[in-house]
Amino acid sequence: MRELLRVRPEGGALDLGALDPRSTPGLPAAAGSGKRRRAWAHEQVELLGADLGRQQEMLYASAKGAAGPDAPTSAPTEADAHLDGDRPGRVLLVLQAMDCGGKDGTIKRVAGAMNPLGLHIRSFGPPSAEELRHDFLWRIRRAPPPPGYVGIFNRSHYEDVLIARVGALVDEATWRARYDEINAFERELADGAVTLVKVMLHISYAEQGERLMERLTDPRKYWKYNPSDLESRARWDDYQAAYADALARCDADDAPWFVVPADRKWYRDWAVAHLLRETFGGLHLGYPAAGFDVQRERQRLRSGDEGLKVNGR
Repeated sequence: MRELLRVRPEGGALDLGALDPRSTPGLPAAAGSGKRRRAWAHEQVELLGADLGRQQEMLYASAKGAAGPDAPTSAPTEADAHLDGDRPGRVLLVLQAMDCGGKDGTIKRVAGAMNPLGLHIRSFGPPSAEELRHDFLWRIRRAPPPPGYVGIFNRSHYEDVLIARVGALVDEATWRARYDEINAFERELADGAVTLVKVMLHISYAEQGERLMERLTDPRKYWKYNPSDLESRARWDDYQAAYADALARCDADDAPWFVVPADRKWYRDWAVAHLLRETFGGLHLGYPAAGFDVQRERQRLRSGDEGLKVNGR
């Protein structure tokens, strides 16, 4: 799936219009046809989820084993987010999409199988007043997952070459310079033992319209709707051009971009789960060896139990 969905710019350019949002690359014949494919994909995501959970546990265990048994297991602080190539690895899934593209649903269904203790999820909305006082990467640099964690960015630093570009929030010279800054930042992440998986969830204009109407029809989904969504929709072609440039200019072997056709939610979840499983597979994870004398600790345990029995406890 990593090969099938990897962005392959030709001559430095990418034509998103040539990628069908309703296609299902890599879906095996075993999936069947019609509604059966959807049921099959749901079953497979559950199976994949179990494997993702095991791989995540090994990643987390490797970091805890390297840090020692007394290392804290609480959620990371800002100080924990610094990068160090000599520390155990971490995985970072970056999700980008047009409005209604399915970022939240992907996180819920794919990451939902993992242990929350080993997840580090960050969402990036409009920058705060404090964040605006710094360069655009300032808030992002504070957010990478610590060693042993799987991080997920729900939107990311790419907003600053997407929304900032289409909405003319900065001048052209500024947003164009950001491609190089992003590439340098992602090389820094890779050098700091961060395995990047950048995914664009690619939906069609028609599918977005249906999902927006669903949010306006179902009272339980009003909270998901924002009137500004229609303003962004009116600039669809501009956003597609901005995405195509960002993906083409910021794709690298150590920070690859993948385009996942996302009109079919069941395929989207199946594909992203596969991308993560293949990524974990490339890390060759395993459980760390004991940092203590196992035989001695077993004997201590037995001796302690024998002592309790002698004392009638």
